Amino acid sequence: MSKQKQDHFLKLYEPVHAQFERFCRARVYGDMDYEDLMNETLLVAFEKLEQLKSEKAFLSFLFGICVRLLANNSKKIKERAYSKQNYNFKDVNAQTERDAEVYLLHQALAQLPVEQKGAIILFEMNGFSIKEITEIQNASESAVKQRLKRGREKLTQILSFERTENKSKEVNNG
Repeated sequence: MSKQKQDHFLKLYEPVHAQFERFCRARVYGDMDYEDLMNETLLVAFEKLEQLKSEKAFLSFLFGICVRLLANNSKKIKERAYSKQNYNFKDVNAQTERDAEVYLLHQALAQLPVEQKGAIILFEMNGFSIKEITEIQNASESAVKQRLKRGREKLTQILSFERTENKSKEVNNG
């Protein structure tokens, strides 16, 4: 490893760290630890840095690697016949109302199909334009718009159901 390559990589990574971390946290919910995903992605990205065509595309480069690693991880899990249980994990650090809402959002996102989840995370959480998402997902503009529309509808349905369910529990317990 050359010091020059390390410095160049860090120069590209530091400005996009926060966006990349948000993407990983939202994308892996329930599947694996987001920090593991970040580390694996950064390792692969460093090894393949020469394949980066444009420095402006570094974040997209990371997202592409990240999505492929997740897909490979999912295949490994399925091969082991490990069936995913429902996502009723309790985050012991989710003490504030905002943390609880983020937890519920991640739980709901985990229930979306992969393409819809990816589009929503990129557009709503990371602020990418539809055009940028079409490049990242290798899809047409209309496909991305449809994924966003259906993903939002499904999220609304999931989150509305959870609110109704939680309120009925409060009434029954109260």
